[in-house]
Amino acid sequence: MIPQLNPSSFAAWRDSAKAGLSGTPAALPIVLDVREPWELQTASVKPDGFTLLHIPMREVPTRVAELEASYGNGHPIACLCHHGMRSLQVGNFLEQHGFTEVVNFQGGIDAWAQQVDPGVPRY
Repeated sequence: MIPQLNPSSFAAWRDSAKAGLSGTPAALPIVLDVREPWELQTASVKPDGFTLLHIPMREVPTRVAELEASYGNGHPIACLCHHGMRSLQVGNFLEQHGFTEVVNFQGGIDAWAQQVDPGVPRY
């Protein structure tokens, strides 16, 4: 099972991940939001020192090669959903497909709104 990342610890993870990427073409870690488009429109994190990438959970299996080709399987990825269950499944899927630097946002966007940014709507 992939590591769990508490949203309040995200900044430290992001900064550590960025330090490990210096000199690479894609020098920012990824937050992979696997929610549905309507959910992303309802509430989202604001990219700050990371790349926000939206791929709904149902599309991940058909786009995993695209993700690997664009970023490589060693690129730091934090998976995000509403409460952390879909993103955990996606993170485990990515790990099974050779991605080595994957974590899951424990509690999802809901925990982010409570712990990091109360301006993010809860739904």
